[in-house]
Amino acid sequence: MPDESRDKHIQERETADLSPRDPEATLDPRNPETPELTSKRSADLPDRIDSYRILEQLGEGGFAVVYLAEQTEPVKRRVALKLIKPGMDSKQVMARFEAERQALALMDHPHVAKVFDAGITPPEEGSRPYFVMEHVPGVPITEHCDRHRLSIDKRLNLFMQVCHAVQHAHQKGIIHRDLKPSNILVSVRDGDATPKVIDFGVAKAIHQKLTEKTLFTEQGQLVGTPEYMSPEQAEMTAQDIDTRSDIYSLGVLLYELLTGALPFDPTTLRHAAFGEIQRIIREVEPAKPSTRLSSLGDQSTTSAEKRRLDPRSLLRELRGDLDWIVMKALEKDRERRYETANGLAADIRRHLSHEPVVAGPPSATYRMRKFIRRNRTGVLAGAVVAVALVAATGVSIGFALSEAEQRRLAEEKTQEASDNLTLAERREEEATRQTEIALAVNEFLNEDLLAAVAPSAEEGRGKDVLMRDVLDEAAKRIEEASAAGGRFEDKPLVEASIRATLGETYMLLGEYPNAEPHLERSRLLRHRELGAEHARTLSSMHNLASLYDDQGRYDEAERLLLKTLEISKRVLGDEHPDTLSSMNNLAILYDNQGRYDEAEPLYLETLETHKRILGDEHPDTLGSMHNLANLYDDQGRYDEAEPLHLKTLEISKRVLGDEHPATLTSMNNLAGLYDRQGRYDEAEPLYLKTLEISKRVLGDEHPDTLSSMNNLAILYDNQGRYDE
Repeated sequence: MPDESRDKHIQERETADLSPRDPEATLDPRNPETPELTSKRSADLPDRIDSYRILEQLGEGGFAVVYLAEQTEPVKRRVALKLIKPGMDSKQVMARFEAERQALALMDHPHVAKVFDAGITPPEEGSRPYFVMEHVPGVPITEHCDRHRLSIDKRLNLFMQVCHAVQHAHQKGIIHRDLKPSNILVSVRDGDATPKVIDFGVAKAIHQKLTEKTLFTEQGQLVGTPEYMSPEQAEMTAQDIDTRSDIYSLGVLLYELLTGALPFDPTTLRHAAFGEIQRIIREVEPAKPSTRLSSLGDQSTTSAEKRRLDPRSLLRELRGDLDWIVMKALEKDRERRYETANGLAADIRRHLSHEPVVAGPPSATYRMRKFIRRNRTGVLAGAVVAVALVAATGVSIGFALSEAEQRRLAEEKTQEASDNLTLAERREEEATRQTEIALAVNEFLNEDLLAAVAPSAEEGRGKDVLMRDVLDEAAKRIEEASAAGGRFEDKPLVEASIRATLGETYMLLGEYPNAEPHLERSRLLRHRELGAEHARTLSSMHNLASLYDDQGRYDEAERLLLKTLEISKRVLGDEHPDTLSSMNNLAILYDNQGRYDEAEPLYLETLETHKRILGDEHPDTLGSMHNLANLYDDQGRYDEAEPLHLKTLEISKRVLGDEHPATLTSMNNLAGLYDRQGRYDEAEPLYLKTLEISKRVLGDEHPDTLSSMNNLAILYDNQGRYDE
């Protein structure tokens, strides 16, 4: 049971909402920290604070009060004066107060409230610190947008200005750590709306100290506002917070501006135990904005009207780019978020300009990795490994026996000048070597893998031995076999082949740390024994690049793929299947990064070459057509994607049959296109048919069946059909 008593350790931000705002502003019922605003002079209101005449109280928080004041010299203007409360001058409060003053003083941006002055009241008035800042007679940004029924585009333009203000703070070395609507006020002058970021009371300096006084986050306290808090901020260490924490908060703000709702229900957060708040923020994946809108019921109509749309039109507006942009900003793993606030703003600008956005839907490998990490049950892992391991080993043996002959002529061109062996001798030597490798791999499969899974009373194994155990056992045994004195000590190419199989199988499980040493070792052995330009070496380079891609290590993946593609073109030729495969995977890498302008010409060249050499109906041609359709789909170019999806599906059915895996994939992707467009009536029968065939042909536990089941569930989720 959670310890409910720990709720009291959640620190209510002492600096909450202490900046000047519209006296007529309505309170936000979701935010209990919203201060009570006054528009009349209180009896205990001071007449002056130093040279500033006090007009009225604007707000009050945990340790300070904000007054509307009038300055007469050297300029006449209205300002906001923030004054420490009597008795609240503890070291921590004073440090935080001074930190906010220093943070604001560092910045000079049209969308950040300026600091004009600072001082201390006379001793007879308590020697309390204060600072004077720009008066922002505005309302929270969400309230301004709703009050004026701003369209989605106008909300996005306003939000981009906020991003630029936050970027300015980051460039000055300041992280805000509490970005939310009440800390972003919008004022209107001469018809122009201007947002201002305020309240840097919990700001953190990145590179320099804001104050010599101690400023720290106490253990067991959440500093900030839970609804807008990043996962790393919820850790409470305060040692690992960087500018990407503000990116997450901006993502929450954008979510609210678009939908009128928050990613997580504020009532649930506010009433949850301390540990549960942390768990939700750190672990629970929020629904996409479009999905959240679908779940709001009657509230979705209200939200749509405030954006000058009907619910269906608003749903269409959110699907695609805006869903992707928001979810990229809200990534739990900050490495996958936008790196800068300007990067987030730039993607919004691309969306508004109908250009491809950097954000995009998570790749299939990323979704599978997330799925496996959430569902590490023995049965599922065993099923995936069993299929993958047998298939990969079979491919390894088949490749060794058949591919060598196919590639030999290309390799001979580069070897002939320096090689003293005759053509016949080279062929005989290569055939002998590949046969030895195939036999050794087969021996390892039988003596190590299958022996490890055989039922044994002595070993305590029955029929339910997990294939994952076999995989780990094989990894251990290959280390022993390749060590000094092991049976593969003098057979490096056998070791390379087995490690390639193990590495690829670990990849299918999403176990990338376990896969990497095997794939790297395989590449090094083949490079040493066969040379950099051998087909097997290129294959290992290709697989290692795929691993880097799956891990999001795009720079390493790109370097390796570019090198593989360059060698393949030179050694095998522009139209060789392996060259086209490398070109295709480089395009996929760019596609996954949202670098659509670089991916598209590679996809088009691959497709054109496949058509010319293999014809329109060859499986490789269909694969290229399928990838290009998905690229257009990712960009929201649905009019171009749909005919390609339809053509791919029609040819697949006719050439491969209704139940071929490629046909099922095409059917699934066409359904996904309809789903993303909100054409649910067309998507549902395709999803149902794909799932029915997958169950019958592949079985209930096959990954493709699970993927089909998941897609159908997402369709129901998007429609609010939660029971289904």
